[in-house]
Amino acid sequence: MAAFIIADTKIENADVYEDYKKQAKAIAETYGGQYRARGGALDVIDTELWSPTRVVIIEFPDMASAKAFAHSPEYTEVAKIRHANAKSTVFIVDGG
Repeated sequence: MAAFIIADTKIENADVYEDYKKQAKAIAETYGGQYRARGGALDVIDTELWSPTRVVIIEFPDMASAKAFAHSPEYTEVAKIRHANAKSTVFIVDGG
C-alpha cells in the first residue's frame, strides 16, 4: 500500500534551496518516490490546526520505502541544506 511524505516548507533562501530540491528528488526516486505535488497553488479550505505555505507530496510504494528514504544516509546529508535554508513540517502518512 502506498505511503506519502508530505512537507510544508517556508523557503528562506531560494537560491540555495534549488540545490536541495534537485538532490532530494534524485534520492527519492531511487527509493521509488514519485512527486505528486511540488509547491503548486493552494486553495486552503480550513486552517484551524495549520496554515500551509508550500506543500510537497511524494508517493512511495509503501511505508518502508518512505521511511528508508527519509532516514537514509544520503538524504540525511542533503536534508541539512533544507534545515539551513527553510522552516518545514514533514511527515509520512500511510495511504490506507
